[in-house]
Amino acid sequence: MKRITQNKQELINYALLLPVFLLILVSFIAQYGAFQADPAIESAVPLLKKQILWTLLGVIAMFLTMLIPIKLLWKATPYLYCGSLVLMSLLIPFHDPIMAAATGTKRWIRLGPLAFQPSEFTKLGFILMLAYIVTKRNKDRSDSSLIKKDLFLLGKLLLVSLPIFGLMFYQKDFGTSLVFLSILLGIMLVSDCSWKMLTLIFGSLSIAGVSTILLVLTEQGQKILAYLHFQPYQFNRIHAWLDPFAYADSIAFQQARGLTAIGSGELIGKGLTNLQVYVPVRESDMIFTVIGEAYGFIGSCVLILLFFYLIYQMLICTLAAKREFYAYITTGVIMYFLFHILENIGSNIGLLPLTGIPLPFISQGGTAYLVNFIAIGLILSMFRQKEDS
Repeated sequence: MKRITQNKQELINYALLLPVFLLILVSFIAQYGAFQADPAIESAVPLLKKQILWTLLGVIAMFLTMLIPIKLLWKATPYLYCGSLVLMSLLIPFHDPIMAAATGTKRWIRLGPLAFQPSEFTKLGFILMLAYIVTKRNKDRSDSSLIKKDLFLLGKLLLVSLPIFGLMFYQKDFGTSLVFLSILLGIMLVSDCSWKMLTLIFGSLSIAGVSTILLVLTEQGQKILAYLHFQPYQFNRIHAWLDPFAYADSIAFQQARGLTAIGSGELIGKGLTNLQVYVPVRESDMIFTVIGEAYGFIGSCVLILLFFYLIYQMLICTLAAKREFYAYITTGVIMYFLFHILENIGSNIGLLPLTGIPLPFISQGGTAYLVNFIAIGLILSMFRQKEDS
């Protein structure tokens, strides 16, 4: 009886679930503080009920994902990828014009009272498809040269990436495009490709990124970028990032208020019921400012350490994976979470430009919140199915 109980317990990775549920608890606390501090919100109760509903849906989705057999997931991956592309393609005729006018991006579909972002689900389809391609490549026992195999692999990865980046270009959602790019680069990095080839790719992207920022800083450079379909709001984000307080009354209002809120928390914070600095959209992209103002430097460090522990548990799962397919899936999930965490917190404290990326499990519930749970479910599924493939 003792052995049976132990085997049942081993089907669930409690070490991974612990930081997830602690982050959910932090989310409710931070959401309450954000709602209470917003003068436009009369009561936080209805919004917290909505957050609870999203959490329940997320937990159910997480455990249902955990039960998906590996063979079924493998066979379904190409269809899930294609389905996610079709879903995101619906934005072309059916994007929400109200949200497009408010955010400058065409990333929302509205069905009556329900609005969602197809690109969030596409992130999972993209991770699965990249893992599928790399796993199939590594199973190839042909006599082709290593360089030829690497080039063929990179060609396939590029082929499945181009439709996504094309649709992201239509959506004008640069921040989410960077999430897809980070997932692609992360899986490429562990795909056993030639280091010379990877160095060339990563070096070229680094030069392109730095060059883009430098072009933004000059009038002639902005003309070049405008010719490449860069938008004025993207230039503004760079200027707001480099000197937020110089534009505190205009394009950098949100960043400047966020930095003021975090700075006012000092070492131990002012308490959740004493938030005094108004920050727009605080419950979503700027949720970290609630932690910074309410609990100060110490509270912010505790939250960051909690995220580090979550990533650490994911890394353990990746290294312990007996199936190559799951190992690459977990790598993609790690890159997905890692980019969201670094970009959101980095933009809140002024280290990175603001791109509208939510903080996993902490920002207000919605499509991205639900996808966080499904991503964790994929890792739990790997832990549950221990038999060798």
